[in-house]
Amino acid sequence: MLTAVSEPPFPEPSIPMESRADVLAGYLEYFRCRLIAKIEALPDGELRRSRLPSGWTPVELLKHLTYDELRWLEWRFEGRDVGDPWGDDRDGRWYVSDEETLDDLVAASHAQAARSRVVIQTNDLAQIGRSGPGWIGADIPSLERILLHLIQEYARHLGHLDIVAELADGQIGE
Repeated sequence: MLTAVSEPPFPEPSIPMESRADVLAGYLEYFRCRLIAKIEALPDGELRRSRLPSGWTPVELLKHLTYDELRWLEWRFEGRDVGDPWGDDRDGRWYVSDEETLDDLVAASHAQAARSRVVIQTNDLAQIGRSGPGWIGADIPSLERILLHLIQEYARHLGHLDIVAELADGQIGE
């Protein structure tokens, strides 16, 4: 598998951190890496198989979370043109083409993680996102609120993936 990023330890509250931004970035990195490790530990036949009534697959989940970071940090917060911010969606469902491999999706996640780190490192947590089409009239939140949202999104979906992994006899727990 392609994983080139070593998995960070869980960011225990007793571990000293330089700033709140480092704390939030640490949790985001930890949950992202756990998600990738769990997906890579699944048998190949489980990567595109859905085991839940909602119908999503592990590779679709990985692509969805990669696009979530893109949408929240680059398209919404920075106000950048990112091409298709909904490239993980087809007809209202998560989507991965047959041509996209797990290695491709992991590489895309790592690349997005690198871009996300730059956004976090170069902005103050209190900074409000830039106005743009990603907000559709909603109040624009601070970087801190966006990071907290992304952390809960990863943590929640990592729990979902735990269930899928257990059903597939894969890696469970932390």
